[in-house]
Amino acid sequence: MRIDAIAARLRAEIGADRVLSDRQQLRTYECDGLAHYKVIPALVVLAGSEEDVVATVRACAEAHVPFVARGSGTGLSGGALPHADGVLIVTSQLRTIVELRPEDERAVVQPGVINLQVTKAATPFGHYYAPDPSSQQICSIGGNVAENSGGAHCLKYGFTTNHVTGLRVVAPDGDLVELGGLAPDTPGYDLLGAFVGSEGTLGIATEVTVKLTRLPETVRTLLAAFASTDQAGAATSAIIAAGVVPAAIEMMDALSIEAAESAVHCNYPAGAGAVLIVELDGPSAEVEAQFTEVTALCEQAGAFEIRVAADDAERQLIWRGRKSAFAAVGRISPDYIVQDGVIPRTALPEVLRRINEVADEHGVRVANVFHAGDGNLHPLVLFDDGVPGEAERAETVSGAIIDLCIEHGGSITGEHGVGVDKARYMPRMFSDTDLETMHLVRCAFDPENLANPGKIFPTPRLCGERPGRHRGALDHEGAEVF
Repeated sequence: MRIDAIAARLRAEIGADRVLSDRQQLRTYECDGLAHYKVIPALVVLAGSEEDVVATVRACAEAHVPFVARGSGTGLSGGALPHADGVLIVTSQLRTIVELRPEDERAVVQPGVINLQVTKAATPFGHYYAPDPSSQQICSIGGNVAENSGGAHCLKYGFTTNHVTGLRVVAPDGDLVELGGLAPDTPGYDLLGAFVGSEGTLGIATEVTVKLTRLPETVRTLLAAFASTDQAGAATSAIIAAGVVPAAIEMMDALSIEAAESAVHCNYPAGAGAVLIVELDGPSAEVEAQFTEVTALCEQAGAFEIRVAADDAERQLIWRGRKSAFAAVGRISPDYIVQDGVIPRTALPEVLRRINEVADEHGVRVANVFHAGDGNLHPLVLFDDGVPGEAERAETVSGAIIDLCIEHGGSITGEHGVGVDKARYMPRMFSDTDLETMHLVRCAFDPENLANPGKIFPTPRLCGERPGRHRGALDHEGAEVF
């Protein structure tokens, strides 16, 4: 009944065409990029303005109904998985670049603006937007903010949190709140930093102020082929140890190369057990000196072939194989799990060997394509859901990879977020006190636990996620605090 009342109210306030309740239409939104999890929402709202978001969140708050925000739906952790009894608020139609201020190196955009669209708009003014997830042709800035997305070039330029200076946010009670602004920093508690990467659990961003980065004077790209991932990993460590900070160092192993060749015919060196893509950018003199050093370090690590992009077309060809790798894996396997974890860079050879051993033990294949420069792994665990038992074995291997990351001092996620997929792993990385402290932060924003419940935290925990009605946060002894 509450959903019916909300639907009637919103149809009157924002228009009937923006409120979907037909089950077949709702099924369109039953999952995000992680199709392994599916939940049909009770209601979908296609927001056409900030006012639509405010009206929807306020209606949910007054009726105590949970809501989930969704951008382009490309997330890989189930962060935008709908709530069966809740409202899914889709922001993908909010695609206006509100203001472009190259003189201040800022752009103000709506959350549905596509990542690459910001760079295309800024390039004529000599700037671009640095965070570049592999899905940058379709993923939205709002989703990037929710997941603190990175990309190939975050090694040098940092993640989304390093490129957002301001947000306008619809809080879980429907109030409109400003965090930060055009200035690089604001005094007081870093609420902006708390919001970026909060996976939609603290509210919904309706306007985002991002930094624009000046286009580099020079970009040089090379592809180095090695016999093994051990050699490629050693080259990566040697480059960083030499004090060189490339814009990107990406690694692909033999299986991911096979997939990319099948999909886009990138013509990487035959017989390679691994390839490294190394990109340097900056002042010409500095780049040339470092490029010579990087080439020498790759050769010393055992590279049997090095290709240097002579122009932008060749550079794009080198990147084509890497950027197509995730989707390309579908050419060699009907189903696969995209894993995301982080390890210290020096542990790359050992962890990659262990991943192969674990995969062999369980009779599944794992393709590795990842950001080698900062140790952000993206193992792709391949399986056929039509073969009894394969999906379960793939899940086991996927979980074992996360355990390996934790054992080596890493993290359960680098850029895809925790979402619903990795909430169960949080206690392996954090103590109860750690999790309760994080949850206290959430309770300060959302004491009713209406914003994207069931994500990040294993449940039940504090506030609204504990059975029964609660308001405010709880202290560590369980007493309610306000």
